[in-house]
Order: sequence, then structure tokens, then C-alpha cells
Amino acid sequence: MATDTCSHLDLIDESVTPSSTEGCSECLRIGGTWVHLRECMICGEVGCCDNSPNKHATKHFHEDWYWCYVDEFAFRLAG
Repeated sequence: MATDTCSHLDLIDESVTPSSTEGCSECLRIGGTWVHLRECMICGEVGCCDNSPNKHATKHFHEDWYWCYVDEFAFRLAG
């Protein structure tokens, strides 16, 4: 059922910095292509839309894992 407003507006961080100004962060890393770009307004991740081959913006939305760049370690939080 559609609503008239987004129920997640309180999660928007207007101070986020885009992860890329050149294109989809993941496509740039793997040499992929994109049609349109979407920016996560919670963390700033820039991903490609669902019309793009890799659909990184939607994949980012569904992520439930984390990456520690210092230790180069992927993990999930106990929930």
C-alpha cells in the first residue's frame, strides 16, 4: 500500500558526502557501467539504478553486513 510520505525521512543526514562524484562507486571499482545514479541519504553511498546491469543502489539498500577497512574484515552484527 502506497503512502503519501516517506516514513524514513528522519533518517536523512543532510551532511552526507557522496561516496563518488564520478559515478557508481562499485561500478567504478569493477569496471561496470550505469544508466542512472542514486545516492543513499543515510551514508552517502552512490550506486547505480535498477535499469543498470549491476543494480548497486538496490543491493546497497539490502546490505546487512559491515566492512572494517582497518582490519579488512567483513562481519554481521548480532540482532
